[in-house]
Amino acid sequence: MNYRVCLFNDLPDEAAYIRNTVFVKEQGFTDEFDAIDERSWHVIVYDGEKAIATGRVFSDSKTEYHIGRVAVLKEYRSFGIGKMVMNALEQKSKELGAEIIHLGAQCQAEEFYRKAGYEASGKIFLEQMCPHITMTKKL
Repeated sequence: MNYRVCLFNDLPDEAAYIRNTVFVKEQGFTDEFDAIDERSWHVIVYDGEKAIATGRVFSDSKTEYHIGRVAVLKEYRSFGIGKMVMNALEQKSKELGAEIIHLGAQCQAEEFYRKAGYEASGKIFLEQMCPHITMTKKL
């Protein structure tokens, strides 16, 4: 496979398409896009010219960052693409001065993030009726 990873400081159409496909059409979320997109770094993984995965990272402070909206098109799951997204977002966070990264993981994806070094904390919460758990990683 010919994968490449690109970073953007605005929301590319390809990222919006992937998020709409995964979160809205597959999972039934309705409030997928928000003002945070405007102040986030977005990553896209391409297979040749096709955008296949995305995620975003943003910060409310100089040392604490938040990763979210990590999505991989269904036919590309289980090939390590999500890990590529996470690595790129973590690397960008480090470049920007991050010491800690937080995320709200769908409970079904908790093990994926645990394998990437994140630790769960707090109680399960609902986001659009989907159970999530807060997870954190110190860099």
